Amino acid sequence: MATEPLPDRRARGSAAAAVAWKDQVVRPRESEVADSAWPRLATPRLRVDSGSGQVTLRWDPVQGAAGYLVYRGSSPDRPFQVVDHGGGDLVRAVPGPSYADTTGRPGEPAWYAVAAVAAVDAPPGQMSRAAGGIPRASPTDDPVRVEVDASHVLGALPRPWRMVGSEHLSQLLYPKDDRGIDVGREFQDAFRLARRELGVTYVRAHAILHDELSVYRELDGQSAYDFSKIDAVYDALLGLGIRPVVELSFMPHDLARDPNQTVFHYQAIIAPPRDWERWRGLITAFATHLVDRYGLDEVSSWAFEVWNEANLGGFWSGSLSDYLRLYDETAAAVKSVSPKLRVGGPSSASGAWIGDLAAHAVKTGVPVDFLSTHIYGMLPVDVGATARDLGLRGVPVWWTEWGVNPRHFSAVNDAVFGAPFILHGMLSAMGRDQYLAYWVLSDHFEELGPPPRLFHGGFGLLTVGNLRKPRYWALRMLEMLGPERLALELEGDGGGSLLNALATRDGNGGLCVLVWNGTLDQSKVAGDRLLDRQVELRLRNLRTARYGVEHYRVDEAHSHVRRTWEAIGSPDWPDQAGWATLRSKDRLEELDPPREVASEAGQLALRFELPNPGVSLLRFSRRTPV
Repeated sequence: MATEPLPDRRARGSAAAAVAWKDQVVRPRESEVADSAWPRLATPRLRVDSGSGQVTLRWDPVQGAAGYLVYRGSSPDRPFQVVDHGGGDLVRAVPGPSYADTTGRPGEPAWYAVAAVAAVDAPPGQMSRAAGGIPRASPTDDPVRVEVDASHVLGALPRPWRMVGSEHLSQLLYPKDDRGIDVGREFQDAFRLARRELGVTYVRAHAILHDELSVYRELDGQSAYDFSKIDAVYDALLGLGIRPVVELSFMPHDLARDPNQTVFHYQAIIAPPRDWERWRGLITAFATHLVDRYGLDEVSSWAFEVWNEANLGGFWSGSLSDYLRLYDETAAAVKSVSPKLRVGGPSSASGAWIGDLAAHAVKTGVPVDFLSTHIYGMLPVDVGATARDLGLRGVPVWWTEWGVNPRHFSAVNDAVFGAPFILHGMLSAMGRDQYLAYWVLSDHFEELGPPPRLFHGGFGLLTVGNLRKPRYWALRMLEMLGPERLALELEGDGGGSLLNALATRDGNGGLCVLVWNGTLDQSKVAGDRLLDRQVELRLRNLRTARYGVEHYRVDEAHSHVRRTWEAIGSPDWPDQAGWATLRSKDRLEELDPPREVASEAGQLALRFELPNPGVSLLRFSRRTPV
């Protein structure tokens, strides 16, 4: 069936709208898992190392812990305060077992303690013994040593970045807007880039049941379905080589308990269904239609996620029990079409309600094929441990939203700071969480209205016009790594906490080493010279050969197209000449020209400066035997 063009949305977003939106949305509901249900966790054993501009904390992992709270005080006597590095999320726990605190005043002593938590919304265990440290007020001349063993393969490199988040997918069908921007074409091009350069295979997006797509109506008291516009959306998406994680939201007007309860610029209805049988009928009909159109083998490779952030009052006007009923009805509907179809949740903000859904599933037997949740400004913690503590085991974890900051119109979203942040997060998730989906791919994002100017602090990895931001380049560098992960060791000031690394090899004798320097402390978005480091990279157990070396860099002076935009006067929307200038700088830049080096006795050594924030990718291509 032919579909009508989707409407052009002409309202503009603003920072004031972002503040109003945050006040509306961030009203968390508490977990109903009793404190007594959580295991008693061991007390961490804390070690503290002082460094230039930072203090690194290290501790032994605690069995059953989802994460750790880091406390700081001015003396070893309590009470301490939980360290807040300004990420903006409700969660304060870090994954551990190391953490670089850069929030202290250089030269001023501080005392630290750490406590394990079984869930982000569970009470903490006993704090460790306090240990003191002082962030030094002078730069360090000693390098951080990164030593890679080219013969020690740890296994296949996990790639949790291959799922991304997106604004509602109906934008794939949008016409040109009032500025002449072809939104639909640019949105499709963004997915083409993500597929080709980032390896993305899945996208999770809002509002597939929104009335914009005319999915559900009640005519003469009967349910009526029309999936033709969804077909157009999914046909376009699949044609780009990307599959959907079908977030089942928001509520169709005619099915809503209260259709006046809405969120976002596009008035998404957040109310529970007024008739559970009709909701179940809608989901059954929808899943049946998808299987009929695309085939069971194809749709069973997708996934159905139940709602979005129902633990926040701004996204769900019902209660926790209403959400669990929604989950039960939805899971039953999906599985009635085929047990091969995957369904999961709770799709919560801030890692919450994982325990509630896990306990509910253990009690009732409702299927949970994946656990999904979201976090911002923090690294992902081990919410799988939370589920296991309550008896739900063997369920993969999907972070279906994650980002450097929870606020749209935040300058950090366009800054270099986000590049090492992404790499810290992906390293934390590797081998533990199946997906860590960055939110979102494109600045074509309408929750608060269409973007008001080119660089506006938007969530996107790509701008309007698909210029690549530093966060995008971080993911591109990850995708450029080889298939086999190599063992490495880090030593020195901030090694393994502030500064970290990954190393890989390919089947042709080539190696890649990705090194980054970044703090979670968002008071340091513009950098801090005390946190700059020298890196001494050593490769050992190499084959004797000559190697071509390419050194790619993301920092304030490289692979940072916003600087070019500022140099041409920061126009809201560039003219044709401005776009040409910007596109000429939209590339992953090399720090040095390519060169050749020879291994000696199976070793290579290089030394380079790495600012904070900054990322280096070094590729070693084996050329000829020496």
